Amino acid sequence: MKSMSVQCALGLFAVALSGAALAADVKPADQIEIRQGGYTFMSWNMGKIKANLEGDFDAKQVAAAANVIAAIANSGMGALYGPGTDKDIGDVHTNVKPEFFQKMPEVGKLAGNFVAAADQLAKVAATGDAGAVKTAFGDVGKSCKACHDQFRAKD
Repeated sequence: MKSMSVQCALGLFAVALSGAALAADVKPADQIEIRQGGYTFMSWNMGKIKANLEGDFDAKQVAAAANVIAAIANSGMGALYGPGTDKDIGDVHTNVKPEFFQKMPEVGKLAGNFVAAADQLAKVAATGDAGAVKTAFGDVGKSCKACHDQFRAKD
C-alpha cells in the first residue's frame, strides 16, 4: 500500500498533467491571474475559518470554507504555472520565484503536502470538532508557508 503523501503527490501530478492540456490554451498572463484568483479566494476562506476559531464557532460555515480550500487544492492549479508564467507580463505581476520552475520535485512534494493538509481540514471540519479544526487549520497554514518561504518573492 502506498503512503498517503505518495498517493497525494501522484494524484496531484496526474491532475496537473490532465490540466496541462487545458492550460495550454490559456495565455500566460491569464494563467497568472487565474491562479492568483484561486489563491485569493482560498485566503478569504482561510480568514473565515480563522475568525470562527477566534470567535463563535459556526461548524457549518467552517465546513463550507474548508471544502472550498480542499476543492482549490485539488483543482489542478499546477497547470497554471506554464511556460512564461515565471515573470511579470505587461501589468500582470507574479511573486513566484524562478526557482519554482527549476525545482519541480520539491514543488511537487510541497504541493502534495498542501493537498493532504487541505483534505484533512475538510475531513475534520465535517465533524464540527473545533479543536480538530484548529490543528488541521494550522497544518494547512504551515503547508502554505513552506512553499511561500521557498518560492514566493516578497512584495
